[in-house]
Amino acid sequence: MTVLGRGNANGGVSVLHAAGLGKGCSIGIELSTEVSLVAGEAAVSHDEHGILDSVMDVWVESGYPRPDDTGWRVSSEVPIGQGLKSSAALACAAVLALNDASWTALSDFDIVDIAVAAQRRAGCSITGCMDDAWAAISPGWKLVDPIQSSRDSVLLEGDIDDGFTVLIALRGPRLAKVQSDSFTDQKKLFERAMASLSNGSVLDAMSANGMAVAAATGDDEALRICNSVIARGAIAAGVSGSGPAISIVCYEQGSEQLTELLIEFGMQVIHSRFIESEPVGEEASPWG
Repeated sequence: MTVLGRGNANGGVSVLHAAGLGKGCSIGIELSTEVSLVAGEAAVSHDEHGILDSVMDVWVESGYPRPDDTGWRVSSEVPIGQGLKSSAALACAAVLALNDASWTALSDFDIVDIAVAAQRRAGCSITGCMDDAWAAISPGWKLVDPIQSSRDSVLLEGDIDDGFTVLIALRGPRLAKVQSDSFTDQKKLFERAMASLSNGSVLDAMSANGMAVAAATGDDEALRICNSVIARGAIAAGVSGSGPAISIVCYEQGSEQLTELLIEFGMQVIHSRFIESEPVGEEASPWG
């Protein structure tokens, strides 16, 4: 199978859910999605929202050439439907594959705009997923206004300290339908997360946001789990996205103890790290 273009993006975890205050923030983690544009037909089984079709439609409507007789091939480490930005990773990687195949030399702003438009068209987000798309292709964190274009969306940004381990606790499929109105009911808790983020306390914001999301979704189990891991040495813990996955930040030396605790709770655990910026002078990151 001939590969015409290839794109890589990554999943992420939430720092501030955009449904709470209308502003969102996510951070990329080392769980990758690779999308290849290939010659001939190729079926993709795990795209229930039709994101890849939406990416192609938005690509063409944006004035870029439609490749003839092509299909997609996807390889992803990002669990689907868990709040780990799998849709953003898929959309961004697909745009990057088209960019690679077409030699269009798009900027990150262009990539984010096309990926966000495709996700909105596919109906796979209640917030517009602008922060998720930025996390999928860039290191560090960005507080964004999702109703703005990508060039005007970033309100605050910063790096995350090196050396943390990120544990992802998977609790099975999402059972409840997420209602955006329930998030606005937790405005005070989301304001606490926003205040921490504005002060540069990203991990405090992650925990406060996780508490707000758990309250908004009635997820009492998530609150118990987060309290338990923080009592055992985690630096931060909170529901990612709208759940049900929980992201836990810890030092590497404490990760095994926390993993054992989570397994005792009956959860599958993925070990990851935050996407880090490349030192000046080194080759560009494969994350884009």
